Amino acid sequence: MSTLIAIREASLSGNGGEYSPAKEKASNRGVYGGRSPLLRRFQLFLSGAKYKLVVLFCIFTFFSLLSSKISSFMGWNPHYPSSVSSPSRGGYTVLINTWKRNTLLKQSVAHYASCQGTDAIHVVWSENDPPSYKLRDYLKKVILKKSQTANKPNLRFDLNEEQDLNNRFKPITDLRTDAIFSVDDDVIVPCRTLEFAFAVWQTAPLTMVGFVPRMHWLNEEKNGAVHYVYGGWWLVWWMGTYSMVLSKAAFFHKNYLDMYTNKMPSSIQDYVSKGRNCEDIAMSLLVANATGAPPIWVKGKIYEIGSSGMSSFNGHSGKRNKCLDDFINLYGTMPLVSTNVKAEDSTLEWFW
Repeated sequence: MSTLIAIREASLSGNGGEYSPAKEKASNRGVYGGRSPLLRRFQLFLSGAKYKLVVLFCIFTFFSLLSSKISSFMGWNPHYPSSVSSPSRGGYTVLINTWKRNTLLKQSVAHYASCQGTDAIHVVWSENDPPSYKLRDYLKKVILKKSQTANKPNLRFDLNEEQDLNNRFKPITDLRTDAIFSVDDDVIVPCRTLEFAFAVWQTAPLTMVGFVPRMHWLNEEKNGAVHYVYGGWWLVWWMGTYSMVLSKAAFFHKNYLDMYTNKMPSSIQDYVSKGRNCEDIAMSLLVANATGAPPIWVKGKIYEIGSSGMSSFNGHSGKRNKCLDDFINLYGTMPLVSTNVKAEDSTLEWFW
């Protein structure tokens, strides 16, 4: 027994020194060991393989995000696997609606000629005088200069004798594409955003795919009469839903041009002609009535390079409300379908 006590005292006193309760307590706290157990575990973690893997993962994630952003800054555009310029799919026809704004028309044609998927550019011309030879020659030269494809887009003016908003949806003969991109002369959609929208349209070619969403909702119902309200962008943003995409920047199938002119109730065309408004609402109702499906809003940056349009005029909202009400009465039903789904190019976002 005395031997065991002597061994314990020697171990506690270091090199055979005297036993001290204070030294034993300090030793148990780790003071004499130099570092606490928690600190030693942390150092072991830092020196271990797990820590190295975590650091490597963080570095890889950081540089992946950085490179994706730098690539867009440097002008590198990946090619979407959507057969944008494939002969079998035909690309798309850009249908530009213009009226006495040749400067804007020149900018618009030059831009869309540079987009890879553009197969042809049609200008809806509704002025009394035909386009001058000088304007035609200028636009042809711009297309040859700006186009980045071997087969340059065709340019054609679709001439109309009267000023009528229905002109923008007249059937076009000899089209080589199923897809129509309808756009106002003062709206510029970046080519990369446009190609993405075209890829979305290819997944649902019977619906409208566009960049300017609008909505509707039931306002009141009295004495059997139903009234609807047309909602602009801020209401779409606030409510998080939409039921239309405007034809000022939208894809749709070429067959809808024929349906608008020859199969839609002629009373709606007369209404548009007299009121000089709401042809875009009429087209949205036509497509929704044909498909029973909602449109698709593509979230993307677009640029309006002209002055304020009709939407800035006093009373514009009231006129749109009346158009919507009157069109629905002519249809006899509400064909619009609301949705909260949107398409977005995730390669342009920081996070998935």
